[in-house]
Amino acid sequence: MRFLKLFFVISPSETKNQLKFWINIMDLTGKVIAIMQPRSGVSQRTGNQWMTQEYVIEVPGQYPKKMLFNIFGEDRIKQFNIQMGEDITVQFDIDAREYNGRWFNDIRAYNILRGAAVPAAGEPAVSPFPPQQSMTDATSPFPPAQEPAAEGSTDDLPF
Repeated sequence: MRFLKLFFVISPSETKNQLKFWINIMDLTGKVIAIMQPRSGVSQRTGNQWMTQEYVIEVPGQYPKKMLFNIFGEDRIKQFNIQMGEDITVQFDIDAREYNGRWFNDIRAYNILRGAAVPAAGEPAVSPFPPQQSMTDATSPFPPAQEPAAEGSTDDLPF
């Protein structure tokens, strides 16, 4: 799962006029293992039609994890057209709501990406960062490692 939080503070000369800007990106990549029946109805507040559909993806690994998420809106359900067995990356928001004294989490997808490589079970995930260049002796802040002293040596220090 990837989580990115950016925080910007733009402050003019007066600190009381600070502007805070947050961006949260959460996503998970896996294989679609279940597609639930769509649910629909009419909003009591606005009288508009609504539709939602839930899906389950499995994230591979030594201990595979599953996540249930939903897509709200008939247009988005048709736009994403998620199929069983498909490898997808789900970008989502998490929210919670209270109902009859109990709290429930809501994981709502706002974007579906296809074509992302999903590592097989037991296969290590590939890092999104490029490999670091090794430092040369001239630029290294530490001296080169020294060979350990021979067994009959009087030097008993570990370094």
